[in-house]
Amino acid sequence: MYKRLVLLLLLGLISGCSGQPASLSPPIQESQDTPASAAPAPSAPKLTISWTMHQNLPVAEDAVMVRELEQKFKVDLDFWNLPNNNYESLLDLKLVQGRIPDLFRVRQTQDLLKYQQQGVLAPIPEELLNTYAPHILKAIREHAPAYQQYGRINGSYYGIPVINPTNIYRVPVVYRQDWLDKLGLKVPDTLADFEKVIYAIANQDPDGNGIRDTYGLSQEGMNVVFGAFGQMVFTDQLYFSRKDQGLVIGALEPDMQEALRHLRTWYRDGVIDPEFITGENSGGYKHLSHAFINGRIGMTSMGNYYHWTQAGAYTDWKLDDQKAARLVPVEAMFNVKELTVKQPQAKIAFGRPVSGPDGRRGSKAYDMLMSFTTIGADAAQEPGKLEKILQLLDYVSANPDPDEAASLQYGIQGTHWDWAGTDKKDIILLPPYNHMFSYQNTIGAGIGMTLPILPAGRSEQWAATLGLDQDGIYNALEVATPSLIRNGPGLIKLRDQAYIAFITGERPLEEFGEFVEEFLAAGGAEVLEEANASYKEHVPHHNGEPKLK
Repeated sequence: MYKRLVLLLLLGLISGCSGQPASLSPPIQESQDTPASAAPAPSAPKLTISWTMHQNLPVAEDAVMVRELEQKFKVDLDFWNLPNNNYESLLDLKLVQGRIPDLFRVRQTQDLLKYQQQGVLAPIPEELLNTYAPHILKAIREHAPAYQQYGRINGSYYGIPVINPTNIYRVPVVYRQDWLDKLGLKVPDTLADFEKVIYAIANQDPDGNGIRDTYGLSQEGMNVVFGAFGQMVFTDQLYFSRKDQGLVIGALEPDMQEALRHLRTWYRDGVIDPEFITGENSGGYKHLSHAFINGRIGMTSMGNYYHWTQAGAYTDWKLDDQKAARLVPVEAMFNVKELTVKQPQAKIAFGRPVSGPDGRRGSKAYDMLMSFTTIGADAAQEPGKLEKILQLLDYVSANPDPDEAASLQYGIQGTHWDWAGTDKKDIILLPPYNHMFSYQNTIGAGIGMTLPILPAGRSEQWAATLGLDQDGIYNALEVATPSLIRNGPGLIKLRDQAYIAFITGERPLEEFGEFVEEFLAAGGAEVLEEANASYKEHVPHHNGEPKLK
C-alpha cells in the first residue's frame, strides 16, 4: 500500500530575531579556579557536511563564502557539483553507488516518496525543527498556516518544500497592440469579443503585407479558451480541479466539448495557426513564442511575466559611468526584445483571460511547489549532524538580518554587491560580477532554499499592477500520487492526441465520451481514485487556491 505524502511549507525572511546561529550546546565557561596547566577538554571532531544546491557552475575549491560558513559553523562543507541540466541522473548514480548527500534537493516532487521508500532520507523530528530551524517554523505559523501539517510521510517529516513565490502570478495574456490599433479593435474581455479579434487578425491583413499569412492564435492561446470554461488542458502535466468536494481531471470535463467546438470552428475557418500541433517555440529558450515574435499570430499566453517585460515598464537600479547606482528605465526582455528586433514598430498589450458563457476565466498558473530539501539517511547516524544541518539551513535560508541575508545570497558586500539605496531594499551587483553568469555558484553563495516570501522586487511589483495575481488556474493536485507517476506520461500523450484530433476535425466531437472512457481505462481511473484519496486527507489543512499571506 502506497504511503501518503503531505507537504510542509517554508516561508521567508522574518524580522525581529537574531541573525546569529543558535549554539548547539551552551558554551562552557572557563572557571577562574581552573589551573593554568590543566589540559583543555578534547574538542569534538569537525563535522563534514555534503550539500547539493541549484547549480549552473561548480563551486570553486577556494570559494570565499564557503570558507566563511565553515569558520562560523566549525564544519567542513563538501559541495557536490551536480549541474542542473543533469541533476537527477547524476544524483541517482551517486545513490546507486551508496553515496547519500547529507542535504540534497529532490527537484521533482514526486521523487520524495520514491527516495523515502528507498531508505535514503532521514526523518526530521519535529522538535529538532522547532529548536534548530526556528525562523523556518515561525514563518510557517505566521504566513502559511494551511501548510503546517504538510511534509509528512506516515506521520514523519521527510522533506521541506521549496515554494516559488513568483508563481502567485499567472502567465500573461498578450496581444499585438499595433495590430489591434490598425483593426480598430480593443483588447477583448469576453469570449465573444475574443472571437471577433482573432477573425479580424486572420482575415484583415494586420501586418499590411497583402498576404493572408497571419493567424489569431496557436496552442498556448488555446489555454485561455479552455480557461473560459474553467480548465487547463495543453500543459506538461495533468491539471486537476475541484468539483463537488473532490477532484476531477480538467481535460475530461463535459464543458470541454464546448471549448473544443469553438476551436474546431476556428481551425476550419483558418483562424488558428495550422502549425499549432508543433507548438509556438521552434527551439532555443523554451519560453519564447517564435510564432508571435515572427508576426505569425496576434495573441499568445506563453512564458511568464518577466518574459514580456517592455522597455520602460518600470525602473531598476543600474551603475552609471561613474559606478554610482541610479534608477533607470528597464530594457525590453526575452519575447519583447526579440519581437522589437524583428519588428521595431511592434507594440504589445496585456489583457485579462477572457470570460466564458458563465463568467469563468483564467490562464495557466504554475505550481507553487518547486522541489523538496531533504536530509540524507546517513546524516542522522552521526551525533549532532542533523541538528547542525538544520541550524545551517535556517541561517542561510531564513536569515532575518538584511546585510547577512544579502551577503549569503550575493557574496561579500563592497566586492560582489552593495545596497542601491539607504533603505536596504535593493541591491546592485558590482563590476565585474554584474556581467558574470552564475558567479554566485563559483563563490559558494546562494546555497539555501528559495523562500516563498511575498515578492517585493520591482519586476514583481510591475506584475502585480498587471493583475497577474488574479485569474490564475492552478493544478488542484499539489503532489503526484504513485499511479500518476506511473501512468501520467501515457495519459498526457493520449489527451493531447485526442484534443488535436478533435480540433483538426480528424475525430468527431461526438466521440468525446469515448475519449473519456479510453482515458479512464488507460490508468486514468486509478489516478483519479488516488488523487481524491490524497485530496480528502489534505483538504482539512489546505483548501482553495495557493496564496501567500
